[in-house]
Amino acid sequence: MQAAQRKNFWVAAVIAGAALAGAVAPASASSHREAPFLTNAPKVDGTDFYMFRSYAPGRQDYVTMIANFIPFQDPQGGPNFFQFDQNALYEIHVDNNGDAREDVTFQLRFKNTSKRTALNVGGKSVLIPLINSSTIRGVNPAALNARETYTIDMVRGDRRTGTRSRLASTGGATEFDKPVDNIGDKVFGGASGYETYANLHMYDIAIPGCGTGRVFVGQRRESFYIAVGKTFDLFNLNPLGAETGGNPNDLEGKNISTIALEIPISCLTVAGEPVIGAYATASMRQGRLLNPAPASGINNAVKEGGAWSQVSRIGMPLVNEVVIGLDDKDRFNTSKPRDDAQFIDYVTNPVLPALIESLFPTAKAPTNFPRNDLVTVFLKGIAGVNQPRNVVASEMMRLNTSIAPTALAAQNPLGVAGGDNAGFPNGRRPADDVTDLSLRVAMGALCVLTGAADTLQLGCRPGDAPAGGAALTDGVRKTAADYKPAFPYLNTPLPGNN
Repeated sequence: MQAAQRKNFWVAAVIAGAALAGAVAPASASSHREAPFLTNAPKVDGTDFYMFRSYAPGRQDYVTMIANFIPFQDPQGGPNFFQFDQNALYEIHVDNNGDAREDVTFQLRFKNTSKRTALNVGGKSVLIPLINSSTIRGVNPAALNARETYTIDMVRGDRRTGTRSRLASTGGATEFDKPVDNIGDKVFGGASGYETYANLHMYDIAIPGCGTGRVFVGQRRESFYIAVGKTFDLFNLNPLGAETGGNPNDLEGKNISTIALEIPISCLTVAGEPVIGAYATASMRQGRLLNPAPASGINNAVKEGGAWSQVSRIGMPLVNEVVIGLDDKDRFNTSKPRDDAQFIDYVTNPVLPALIESLFPTAKAPTNFPRNDLVTVFLKGIAGVNQPRNVVASEMMRLNTSIAPTALAAQNPLGVAGGDNAGFPNGRRPADDVTDLSLRVAMGALCVLTGAADTLQLGCRPGDAPAGGAALTDGVRKTAADYKPAFPYLNTPLPGNN
């Protein structure tokens, strides 16, 4: 590869961290427990969002979108384990013309039903205290005491007033069963039993006017990787140490709840514009009334009503967690991309680079204010890579669907930085090392890589970023081989007996 091409790859890749908009130290995970309100409502806490052209053989004409919710799940979290909130609305929004407004939205609603399984104990029929009564096989078996199902609506146009279609499986069903969480190996007949069971809950869905997609909703092993403990301990690690194996992944023992969609590219794009932007949200009803004497049954402890109110938002990783000020975190979660100008000071005058400099005095923070280098890449995407033609500045994950996917064995965790244009920031795949890339761009790597001529006209040069050339890392890295090779790509959740 020629030197100029290599430089362009690095410029684009460093921009990958633009979602941080100047953050330096990553926090507990991509967006786990990032806002005060969500610490009280973990079921609607969106943690990570992935979007990429499917790289499984024969699936290159599809886009995979994965939204994770309900953070820090201990595998042994019985007896109820982790269900989605049946009073909430979970959504994935797609902007296909760059105007910062949703054009296609996929909406999921959940329902939990008790089968009121009982045992005869001393002549009395008594309800069992567990989510299952025996081993579990197949979809909705009698041994499963609590059935969780969901529906999918596709809305074209505004998420609340647009044209709505109820999606169905290719067999005609409009209600889908979600697999129960991985209770343990004994329940599912051995170490491989759960994945066999979960795979029965992967559905082909008919999408009006554009073909067939797929959906999987269920528990997965936590996909994000980071050195959490040392990061919180005043960044107590060597940021110039080994990029692989330098620190433990503190999320390795956790599970997550996943909504995964695989949708034909033609369903998401419009003619003449291959770039799409997307993000995931969760909303709750504005009114909630606690029931002081709930009736027997599941989820009768509250009554909810009124209009939907968005309470969680996740697009690019780590934004709300380490960019937005503490007092504005809840406000960011309720906002929409078209209104992101209200948070501009967190981008142009970021706090965390200065904090890192206070911890590591030799790591000088960039001095170019306002940080127009971050404004450009954070809010618009990269020209020639993943920037829409008529982009309105806004924060979301952006993907150029005209760039072919990279096969699993050839993927580079540094994405475009490693010469892999199908990776972050051109979308995000499970193995893409967004933490390391974000650290580097936060400390001004883009200013260093553009050179003295400021070829991208971002208002900064190498002298503005003394630490911009450092290969910063948290010491944790995975590769695509650490994940599944096909939809839904995320790994089997850890069992409860782990």
